[in-house]
Amino acid sequence: TALKEAYASAPTSKLVVDTLELYHPDFNGEGEFAGDTIRLVRDFTDFSGTLESTAPRDASTEVTFTAYAIDFVPPEVGDNPSPAINITIDNASADIVRLMDKVAQSTTPIEVIYRQWLSDDTSVPQNDPPTYMEISRVTATVNRVTAVATIFNFKNKPFPGRKWTTEFSPSLADTPT
Repeated sequence: TALKEAYASAPTSKLVVDTLELYHPDFNGEGEFAGDTIRLVRDFTDFSGTLESTAPRDASTEVTFTAYAIDFVPPEVGDNPSPAINITIDNASADIVRLMDKVAQSTTPIEVIYRQWLSDDTSVPQNDPPTYMEISRVTATVNRVTAVATIFNFKNKPFPGRKWTTEFSPSLADTPT
């Protein structure tokens, strides 16, 4: 893939751009982050890219990721059933800190989507599908947010993902023969 080529050849014209999307239905942000989604890029300038067609929000739409001093190590592929990563947002704005405080006691986890892009190809993320995670623990101070995110654990989800009811599948209802 183009991402592997960029890592292997390390051309100065192709930089890998790391982005995080944080979503929670109770964010309802105002100011810098309006809506229920926070999009951040690990860079000094904002970044615009077109999301994958399977994105849960704004699919196939160009969106802007706000530049922030974020630090994290992408999750490794390995035997660990639920690998965790630490995410730090330094110099977090009052808007981010307020939103994190707002959802800190919620039973609904904050969803995180990690995407990688190439600086010369913003048409689609290079790690398609992107990595989906949930924040299991978050702390916020005056200007720093620290979170622990774990990769979405499919073992805890029912299979198939849909609950089979008579509303979903009327043929399940008892019918006289």
